[in-house]
Amino acid sequence: MPDTAVPPRPRLRDPEQTRRDILDAALAGFADKGLSGARVDEIAARTATTKRMIYYYFGSKEGLYAAVLEEMYGGIRDAEQALELESLDPVAAMRRLVEVTFDYHAVHPGFVRMVAVENIHNARHLQQAPSVTQRNDAVIRTLRGLLDRGEHAGVFRARVDAVDLHLLINSFCFYRVSNRHTLQVIFRRDLTAPEHVAAHRVMIVEAVLAWLRP
Repeated sequence: MPDTAVPPRPRLRDPEQTRRDILDAALAGFADKGLSGARVDEIAARTATTKRMIYYYFGSKEGLYAAVLEEMYGGIRDAEQALELESLDPVAAMRRLVEVTFDYHAVHPGFVRMVAVENIHNARHLQQAPSVTQRNDAVIRTLRGLLDRGEHAGVFRARVDAVDLHLLINSFCFYRVSNRHTLQVIFRRDLTAPEHVAAHRVMIVEAVLAWLRP
């Protein structure tokens, strides 16, 4: 009998997965080489797509870079919002928030690198990404709520500025990742070693809670 089987149709790429793949490859490229050093054709080669497809999704190299920034900032904000801190007492909630902030920086060095690169560009691209500002406002509101609850309960001191607290928490989490290579050369200490990661995680939590005590 003749073979009447119909050949399978070629699978169409999932647009959302294609976009996701491009963002992942772009993060690696921008974090490694910065905005000026990363090349769109290299990013395309990593995703088995084309420059034309990248420009279709993101408009330009700068548009792709801004989208990666939004993605990385969105990641840490999503992690914070998933905590359901309202169900915890103020001290436990603050401890959990600091731990998650530390963990995100430690696990996502690309995020740290992207923030450093954007500071080199004077945050020019963030100014064109209003969603990043809106998402970051959310963490300040979360901190403000925690501070108010803790002050009312008598476990946090009064009149703590939420932005200042955000700076305190993130500064150590960021610095130990952004400067890990120079610190390793200077002090001969690998900050990615599990024992140092664990110790620093405890240290920043206790430092924040000690500063907040009445």
